[in-house]
Amino acid sequence: MIFEHEIPQDSKLYFGRSASIKRKIENICATTLHNIGFEEIVTPIFSYHQHLSFEDERYLLHLHDADNETITLRADSTADVVRIVTKRLGRTTGYKKWFYIQPSLIYPTKEQYQVGAEIIGGDFSEVVDTATLLIKELKLKGILQVSNMRIPTLLNRRYGVDLELLYETNIEKILAIGLDWIERLIKIHRVEDLEDLSIFPDDIRDELILIRDSILDIDYPDIVVAPLYYAKLRYYDSLVFKIFYGNEPLARGGLYSIGDVNASGFALYVDSCINQKIDKVKDE
Repeated sequence: MIFEHEIPQDSKLYFGRSASIKRKIENICATTLHNIGFEEIVTPIFSYHQHLSFEDERYLLHLHDADNETITLRADSTADVVRIVTKRLGRTTGYKKWFYIQPSLIYPTKEQYQVGAEIIGGDFSEVVDTATLLIKELKLKGILQVSNMRIPTLLNRRYGVDLELLYETNIEKILAIGLDWIERLIKIHRVEDLEDLSIFPDDIRDELILIRDSILDIDYPDIVVAPLYYAKLRYYDSLVFKIFYGNEPLARGGLYSIGDVNASGFALYVDSCINQKIDKVKDE
């Protein structure tokens, strides 16, 4: 039985303090991003292209348009922002930096409010600086994790490591593969661990150097390195980052390619920010 006051599991309801905190977070983010040169965009909730962003289409909520063409609800904003800006708005605007404040909708009934930013042609340090600036302006705490998606790809294609093992962080089975340098790779956590990379094959070493060099351009107090991190989004293909507090991710992003467009971007997870704000008030 479904009672008249029930809402679907993982859908969102904000009221009182949580609604007020949500609005403040969104206002601070919008003002900050406007002040550093971003333009705002709100994309349609319906999309023809979401399947290009997900390896597993079971995350998508499918519908049909008036011509019986398959559409989905917006489960990820990045791909649609890039396509709309470069293909639909390309002749009418020269802006390269865009932000959005809107929810993603994932099967079966999961809503996730995000503040996202995309920089067409942007580099890694710029997008990390933008995300960490929002964390600072919101007075939040978080650890910055830096990874490189090329490393899991190389481990899979050249060294026989199943991507599912990386996705699940199954250390025991990864070690069992028997690569003489894999344990050292697993133990890399800090930038200091990237000083001597002579044990690694050239292809892995080059990607670790890319992580090391990128961190030198980032001004943030607490940075960790996670070379085995793997995410199941198709378009991230190089340096990526995550900001987390406890077990909750506050933001994710990095460098990506969609079609012939190279860009950088991130999403800030509004609900995680609200939770930290509420917990802080409880502790005071």
